[in-house]
Amino acid sequence: MHSDSLKKTQYINSKEKNAPIVLGEHLLDFLQSPDFSQAPPVFVCIGSDRVTGDSLGPLIGSRLKKQLGRHFPVYGTLDSPIHALNLDEAIQNIKKRHSNNTIIAIDASLGTKRHQGYISIGKGSLLPGAGVEKKLNAVGDVFITGIINTAGRFAHLALQTTRLSTVMHLADCMIDGILLACRYYALDTDSLEALWDFEDLYSPMTALAPTTGATLDAN
Repeated sequence: MHSDSLKKTQYINSKEKNAPIVLGEHLLDFLQSPDFSQAPPVFVCIGSDRVTGDSLGPLIGSRLKKQLGRHFPVYGTLDSPIHALNLDEAIQNIKKRHSNNTIIAIDASLGTKRHQGYISIGKGSLLPGAGVEKKLNAVGDVFITGIINTAGRFAHLALQTTRLSTVMHLADCMIDGILLACRYYALDTDSLEALWDFEDLYSPMTALAPTTGATLDAN
């Protein structure tokens, strides 16, 4: 376990070849940490498909739902998005249904020009809508965000004019990293049924990870 990854926000350049492995390694650190529930994590993917930049969350949610849904609860998809209008009700229902599970909150975010195209992961909640000055309740025990554009005076315009290719690249990278972490989490908890399902899933990054043991090596 890399204790530093549990203490501060980590920034991962999604353009680096090993970015999914680095993300998976940090997420696995959280999932294996005694600070968090050992029950399967719940993924809450936030955003709306009506705005290109804001569609990152539901795009990821739809893929995770298809590939993880049997063993890891996933909320927030293209068909059933979680956004500003239904966020509070959705989170209340999720917490009632999964009161003892760690919640992994996933969302698009705006940041500095230097961090555009990066993925951030850290301990604590995220504030959906903060980049566009919306005051919404905090979500999650662990957050993962894709920095799709730069923050500034015209944040709403930045969300609307973000290129779809940027969103899709971040989504693919984040999905591969999450799948890797969940695969090795299942291995560590001896969930053989889950592992059988993972073996049937095609992920181009799986070949880069070790075939045995419940750790990832990004070096």
